[in-house]
Amino acid sequence: MRLLLVEDDLSLGSGIQAGLGLSRHDVDWVRDGEEADRRLRDTRFDAVVLDLGLPVRSGLEVLRDMRARGDATPVLVLTARDSVADRIAGLDVGGDDYMGKPFDLDELAARLRALHRRAGGTRPTLLQHGSVTLDLTAHAVFRDGAPISFSPHAFTVLRLLLENVGTVLPRTRLEEALYGWNAEVESNTIEVYVHALRKKLGDELIRTVWGVGYIIDRPA
Repeated sequence: MRLLLVEDDLSLGSGIQAGLGLSRHDVDWVRDGEEADRRLRDTRFDAVVLDLGLPVRSGLEVLRDMRARGDATPVLVLTARDSVADRIAGLDVGGDDYMGKPFDLDELAARLRALHRRAGGTRPTLLQHGSVTLDLTAHAVFRDGAPISFSPHAFTVLRLLLENVGTVLPRTRLEEALYGWNAEVESNTIEVYVHALRKKLGDELIRTVWGVGYIIDRPA
């Protein structure tokens, strides 16, 4: 599953991201409500793990705005707040499930799987653009029907670009998705993966927007 984790506690957030990553989930982690709202507007997720006590904008505001614009992505509210009123508030504005801190990571993963099943598992398993097909289930890439092998990180870069066709993804955004926000990354790391993708899939697939990032353009 592609998950958005919204949690401002650095230790807890890194632990959840690592734990869910071991279960082969792709976890984007942001630490405030404003960034969460931006990600939700430009990226499709299978589910959201949302803390209520966030800086900049509260989790309740993020959730309320999601539902107001018709975003039905399943949301599991995760918070240290333990009063009945807080639980009711989270569920009333559109939360699908609720877990209080501390919690068991295995239970969190199980609840996310249940939310995804109830939502119908509507995320497409194939991403296609021209002659290129990315199979999310098989973790495979094809060009004109022929399989092409890539490293896991190059595969992730291609997936992110295909999920956001027509949108420029900043290099920092790609780095965060691959390594987490606080990791030290070599300055040319993303360029290496983009070069590998272009070498096997064609130079025209991924366009560089100098000073910003990379984009796969919409078909003409």
